[in-house]
Amino acid sequence: MSTNTVEQVELGRFLEVAVRQFDAGCTAPEMFSPAIDSEWHRLLNSPNYQEFCIEHAGRRIGHAPNVGAGEISWVRAYGELFGPLPEIWFTDQHGGLDHERLARYRETGTVVAEWDCSPVPGDGGDVAAPTRQAAAATL
Repeated sequence: MSTNTVEQVELGRFLEVAVRQFDAGCTAPEMFSPAIDSEWHRLLNSPNYQEFCIEHAGRRIGHAPNVGAGEISWVRAYGELFGPLPEIWFTDQHGGLDHERLARYRETGTVVAEWDCSPVPGDGGDVAAPTRQAAAATL
């Protein structure tokens, strides 16, 4: 039985999607969820992070600043692997759910959001995957 939190489960899925994006030559996936990003930062500073990455992504994944806003590029890839994004993706680090953004996603299948970081291959010191910085969009 797994003792992973929902944030850890979703971070693991995000890292799996990230590796697939990197391997396909796509831009680095945008981390738009404050709740999952908060857990990512907590794990980055733990001795278990490398093991977590290997378990979920097959290799170490770094973390890098990447500020932008717009449509989240990897939502379709996530859906193909795991189904619709769960509510935790639309929750802030304090547990508040953004009902409007969640409803928009459920209606359209797309997510428009701001982000401030992305995964990078390796420990972050490697050549980073291409990133995109979109113009501010109506969020």
